[in-house]
Amino acid sequence: MNEFVEQFLLESRDLVAQATDDLLALEEKPDDRDRLDGAFRAFHTLKGAAGIVDFAAMARTLHAAEDILATIRSSEGVIEPGVLNECLTCLDLTARWLDAMETNGETPATADAEADDMIARLTASLDTDEQGPIAPPASDWLDRLRVEPNAQSGGPCTALRYIPDQDAFFRGHDPMALIAALPNLLRVDLVLTDPATSLDTMNTFACALDIVALTGAAADDVRAALAGADGAVDIRELAAPRAIQPDSVRSKAISLLEAQLLVLRDASADGLTGRLASVGRTAINALICLDRQEAAAAVERAAATAQAVPSAAPLLEAIERALADGRPEQPNDTARSPSHAPRALRVDMNRIDALVKLTGELIVLKNAVGHAAKLSQESTDPAVLAGTLREQHALFDRLAKEMQAAVLRIRVLPLRSVFRRFPKLVREIAGSVGKTIRLVTEGEDTEADAAIVDALFEPLLHVLRNAIDHGIENPTRRAAAGKPSFGTVILRARRDADNVVIDIEDDGGGIDIARVRAVAAERTIASPETLTGMTDGEAANLIFAAGFSTAAAVTDLSGRGVGMDSVKAAVERLGGRVTLETRPGIGTAVALILPFSLMMTPVMTVEVAGQAFGLPLDNVLETTIVDRSRVIPIGSGQAVVLRDRTVPLIDLADMLDVRHSPLDQTHAKVVVLSVGTQIAGLEVDRLGERMDVLLKPMDGLLAGVNGIAGTTLLGDGRVLIVLDTEEMLR
Repeated sequence: MNEFVEQFLLESRDLVAQATDDLLALEEKPDDRDRLDGAFRAFHTLKGAAGIVDFAAMARTLHAAEDILATIRSSEGVIEPGVLNECLTCLDLTARWLDAMETNGETPATADAEADDMIARLTASLDTDEQGPIAPPASDWLDRLRVEPNAQSGGPCTALRYIPDQDAFFRGHDPMALIAALPNLLRVDLVLTDPATSLDTMNTFACALDIVALTGAAADDVRAALAGADGAVDIRELAAPRAIQPDSVRSKAISLLEAQLLVLRDASADGLTGRLASVGRTAINALICLDRQEAAAAVERAAATAQAVPSAAPLLEAIERALADGRPEQPNDTARSPSHAPRALRVDMNRIDALVKLTGELIVLKNAVGHAAKLSQESTDPAVLAGTLREQHALFDRLAKEMQAAVLRIRVLPLRSVFRRFPKLVREIAGSVGKTIRLVTEGEDTEADAAIVDALFEPLLHVLRNAIDHGIENPTRRAAAGKPSFGTVILRARRDADNVVIDIEDDGGGIDIARVRAVAAERTIASPETLTGMTDGEAANLIFAAGFSTAAAVTDLSGRGVGMDSVKAAVERLGGRVTLETRPGIGTAVALILPFSLMMTPVMTVEVAGQAFGLPLDNVLETTIVDRSRVIPIGSGQAVVLRDRTVPLIDLADMLDVRHSPLDQTHAKVVVLSVGTQIAGLEVDRLGERMDVLLKPMDGLLAGVNGIAGTTLLGDGRVLIVLDTEEMLR
């Protein structure tokens, strides 16, 4: 991809985001002329940019939207909800085209057909009462069948489009019966000839169908079968696609599995054994159809266990796990996540100038080091040479830190780039569950490392989904509780020392702790004794357990038990953690605490059994030396009292399973660590220095080893293993 197209993509994404912000603001204040003007200018500029790169389909689609906005501006009217929705859909389509261009380097092959459909929808949205029936777009209708015209395979294949006459019913013709009788019918797609038609305005005596179909028969056989058709017929002979299977096979198999869950949940004591056998066999066949043999075997084992008890719980859990592990996210705009990280960043020129200045200073230092090397060859007095090297090392240390800070300032992005994607998504999610949600965003200018900003979309989307679907009550319950009919979700970013904190707060009913405990016991996530000993706060955090869900039924939004678990995993992969606070009847607050940067990690080195290890400095509270007489045994472990607080004491050598004898028999060197709300002491042989390191994650055969955060190289060439203290102590 050339730089010209890259610049087009970068600017177009900014314009799409700007237009989306303006349109969403118009939803709250339809008479805001400044926002309307802003949206119009964004569409106009987008259209011009598309024309410059010869993207004709995008240009004419945006031109249609621009004309509608221009009409509203000139009439001094307000934008209607239907027009607003279609303009937002137009921006979604534009964003998908931009993604395709960035991925493939060229405009999408289906752009013309999608543009025709979008223009028809935009035209219909402006004034559906004055518009007559919209003619079907003249684009290639083969896209509706999802086949390639030149796909190569053996055997005949024919596609057809049939638009019956409006009076077909009065003439005694049944268009669907005619299509159903076609030889070797493979696929059918139906749409209305007028997409603006509603159930209230539909003329049930007129045939308003636009039918496309795919058959495995020769074109002549299809023509013969449709010889008596009353209406317009277009027949095209194709080479058969490599694989023609109904698109619904996978979705039907998944729906079948979901139906089995409902059968199990509704199963009464009477006939339970028969239901278990039936559900087990059906689920096994559905998984085999999905080519998931291991999951089918697991369900078969669970079915045998369930029938032996008898209890629905083992089979219910096995099917839920199979669904959670194998079902992809719903392919809709609400769940759409970025397919790739941005390849370009916009950087303040002052930051570039600072980097250039530091580069000049490094060149001066390089020449000074060369001069020192020359002095060493000339047998210069060692004391003079040592002083020169110390000065240059101090200068180099300062420049390295300034360079690190300068590069970090270039890599950071404001969280606005991810926050601005959520108003529209929250609007769509809330609409799908019959709720009205007001999203309040704060701290959009808070900056974080670009890698963190890019990875935040998915975990934030999961938390917002849960807040809308589970947290916010429906309007009836809110009214009964004396709350406004609309719910409020606050999405806030703030800087806290070396961390970036993102808060997601809702004013819903809070988490039902009793329900959480019951589900945890039912799914054996924790033993009854453990659940009894948990505080309400600890029980609430069980929602982050794998497979946990309190939803009564699986929906497109939630219920599979993979949302909050994936949030916790994603945040921990970024070196952060998740906290949760809930108050019954008031709401729930989730905080994502993330490092400001992923570039450098401050560590403290320690030594045990002759080996050096690194401890993340963020977890180190203090270092101390205690007399061994103060170390007291507690059960199978040890503890020490520090400042009137009993702290568990862990011998790092024992934890790493290395043989050694303490170097100091009378005193113990202890590193006091803080992990979450817990404090522990780690006994080591020697305390080392503090340093900033570029951490390299473990890969190859050592990838995923518990207790190791990564490795780095020391100045003498040795490999330093940096321990994951949180995982290690857990």
